[in-house]
Amino acid sequence: MEGTIFSLIPAVLMLILVVSTRKIFLSLGVGIITGALLISRFNIIEAIIDIIIIFRNIFYSPEDGLNMGNFYLLGFLLLLGILTAIMAASGGSQAFGHWASNRVTTRRGSQLVPACLGVLIFVDDYFNALSVGQVSRPVTDRQRVSRAKLAYIIDSTSAPITVISPISSWGAYIIGTMGGIFAANEIIDYQPLEAFIRMIPLNMYAFASMLMVFIVAWFNLNIGSMKTHEDRAIQKNQLVDPDNGSIAGDLKQVVEPHKDGQVFHLIVPIITLIIATVLIMLWTGYKATEGTITVFTLFANTNVNISLFFGGLIAVVLSFILYHQQSSPKHSNRFVIIKGMGSMMPAIYILILAWMIGDVIDVLDTGGYLASLVNDFAFNIHYLPLILFVIAGFMALATGTSWGTFGIMLPIAAQVAVEIGPDLVLPAMAAVLAGSVFGDHCSPISDTSILSSTGAGSHHIDHVLTQLPYAFISAIASIIGYFVFAWTEMAVLALLTTLMIVVLISIIISFITHKRP
Repeated sequence: MEGTIFSLIPAVLMLILVVSTRKIFLSLGVGIITGALLISRFNIIEAIIDIIIIFRNIFYSPEDGLNMGNFYLLGFLLLLGILTAIMAASGGSQAFGHWASNRVTTRRGSQLVPACLGVLIFVDDYFNALSVGQVSRPVTDRQRVSRAKLAYIIDSTSAPITVISPISSWGAYIIGTMGGIFAANEIIDYQPLEAFIRMIPLNMYAFASMLMVFIVAWFNLNIGSMKTHEDRAIQKNQLVDPDNGSIAGDLKQVVEPHKDGQVFHLIVPIITLIIATVLIMLWTGYKATEGTITVFTLFANTNVNISLFFGGLIAVVLSFILYHQQSSPKHSNRFVIIKGMGSMMPAIYILILAWMIGDVIDVLDTGGYLASLVNDFAFNIHYLPLILFVIAGFMALATGTSWGTFGIMLPIAAQVAVEIGPDLVLPAMAAVLAGSVFGDHCSPISDTSILSSTGAGSHHIDHVLTQLPYAFISAIASIIGYFVFAWTEMAVLALLTTLMIVVLISIIISFITHKRP
C-alpha cells in the first residue's frame, strides 16, 4: 500500500467526511483508523498496535526520546489559554474592546486590523496566527464580525507573508534548504538568498491570497458558508455557530471581567509576548548557529516552539502580576488557570489527531507517490511551474504540512528543472512554495489552520469550510498566472495577471451576489 495510489485513501476519505459531516474528530479518527488498516494489511490487532505506537511517538520515541518540540507547542497553547483567561478576568479584553470601538467604528475597519497585523507580523506563522487573534478578537467581536471570518483573515495572511519574507522562520528554512539543493545539483549561478528574493514575484498564490483578504475585508465579500456565519453574527450577534459546541479560547460565559480593567491589562502582556518570543527566537538561533552569524542564520536555526513556550510563560507571569495589583480580584489563580487551560483542550485534541494522521500518511508515503507523478509525467517543459503548483497543492492538502511538502518537492523541482530547462529552476521552486501554501490553506489537518482557528476562537471545521472558496479563487488566479508565465516567461506580467484575475473574479461574484433577491 505504501507509495501507491492506495496511500491517498486516508487523506481523501478524511476530506470527504470533513465536508459531508462537518465533524472534525470523526473525520480525523476515520482517517487514522483507515490508514492504520492499510499499513497493517487489514490486520486489526496490528492496526490497533500501530495506532498506539503512532500516538506514543507524538510524545516519545525509543530512538529519539522525548519529543520536546511537541511538548513545548502544546505547553504554549495551554499558556495561551491561561493568558486569555487572565486578560479576560482582569477586564483587559473588555477594556480594549471599548477602547477600540471608539476608534475602529466600522466592520470594514475591524476586518482591516487583523489583515494589516497579519502582514506586519511576518516572523513566524504560528506566532502570527495566535498573536493576531488575541489582539484582533476584541475589535472584531465589537463589530459583530464572525469568528470564521477572523480565522480566515488570520490564516490567509500568516503563511503567505512568512513564505515570501526572508527574515522569517519559513524564509530561513527555505533558504537553508535551497543551499543544499544548489550544492547537490551544482547550481552556481546565484546564492540561496539571491535566489529566494528572485523567486518572490513567482510565488503567485501568496500575493493572490493576501490581496483576496483585503478585498474581502474592504468590500465585505462573503462567499458560500461565510455568508451564513456573517449574517448570523450581524443579525443575532452570534459570532460562532451555537450548535457546534465549545470552541478553543472562548471564555466569555465563564470568566467575569474585573470592573476596574484597563487597556494595559491586555496590551502589556501581548507586547511582552511578542518581544520575549522574538528575542528568544534570536537567542536560540544564536546558540544553534556555527560559523558566521547573520540575521538569516539566526532565523534558520531558531527553535520556534521553545521560543513560543518561554515567551508565553513570561507573558503569563507578568499578566498575573498585573491581575493581582487590582483590588479584590474576582477569580482565584486556580480558577483562572483551570478555565484557561480547559478552553484550549479542543485545539489540543485536534492538533494531536492531526499529528497522528500526518504520521500515518507519512508511513504510507503519500507524498512520495505524488512526487513520483512529476517524474513520470510527460509534458511541455514551460508548464513545469504550473504542474508543480498543482502537485504541491494536493500534496500539502493531503499531508497537512507545507514544510513537509517543501522538503519533498523542492529537491525534485530543482532536479527536474536542471535536466529539462535550467532557466526554470527558480520558477519551479517558487511554484512548489505557492502550491504548498495553497494546499495548507485547504487542509483540515494543517497546523497553521488549526492555530488560526484557535487564535480567532472559531470552530475549526467552520474555518476550514469557509476558507475553501477564497483559497480556490486565489489558486485559480495563480494557475492562470502560471499559464501566462509559460507563454511569456515574464514573471511580473504573470503576477500582475494573477492579481487582476483575483480582482475580476471578486467583481463578478460581488455582482452576482448583489443581484440575488
